[in-house]
Amino acid sequence: MKEEDKKELETEKKKPETELEKMARAGLHYGHKSSGVHPKMKPYLYGVRNNIHLIDLEITKEKLKEALKVIEKLVTENKTILVVGTKIQIKGMVKDFAEECGFFYANLRWLGGTITNFDIIKKRIKHFRDLEGKMDRGELEKYTKREKDKMKVSLGKFEKRFGGIKYMEKIPDALLVLGMKKDAIAIKEARTKKVTIIGIADSDTDPTLANYFIPANDDAVSSIKYILDEIKEVVLKVKPKVQTVEPEVTPTEEVGDSKESEVKKEL
Repeated sequence: MKEEDKKELETEKKKPETELEKMARAGLHYGHKSSGVHPKMKPYLYGVRNNIHLIDLEITKEKLKEALKVIEKLVTENKTILVVGTKIQIKGMVKDFAEECGFFYANLRWLGGTITNFDIIKKRIKHFRDLEGKMDRGELEKYTKREKDKMKVSLGKFEKRFGGIKYMEKIPDALLVLGMKKDAIAIKEARTKKVTIIGIADSDTDPTLANYFIPANDDAVSSIKYILDEIKEVVLKVKPKVQTVEPEVTPTEEVGDSKESEVKKEL
């Protein structure tokens, strides 16, 4: 190889990746099998490879920029955002991302009624938050070990069901949905209450269900991570030190004539 060719090759290697190259490396362009494409996603696809539809990353790039501007505006205005991503492979990522950005989250399964019946959900959250506060203050020491164990089991179930929305005081202003088809019920509830929806739309998804959508692979961890990292960068620039404020839990009055009735109430 000539010296000039070597230098040219080295220069090429040193060139930073373009945004589209980073997206491609993260696998954002891989859709689903061509037989499963949603008709409304066809304008955002550019071809088929090995029977898999490929998403047009030029469009993805523009749609992602649009979504980032919306999220930036929401954060600037102190609006609440609920992140919904219940696919098993991203549950840890969703929790970490939401906590870093100061967002609420649902990462195990969507709890029906979280938006449409929030008053009921809020009462359940308050009940368990009160129980958690009593445990933290040592007010459960008067119970037997068996009774306390039951309460701990209840708290564990509460954390799984409500942990990501424990301090959500009202219906969120926006939903960030990481798998629009998987969490279709969340989208349906949000649309009912006119909550803004920002979603990742894979090739098998109706993108029009979201107010703002990002055409991209919603199965690969690398694809989801790329998008979340872009969002996190914007959020942390708007509010560099994001903290979730935990409201003070006020003790509730004890009800019941006996310790047994009180335990039943707690559980």
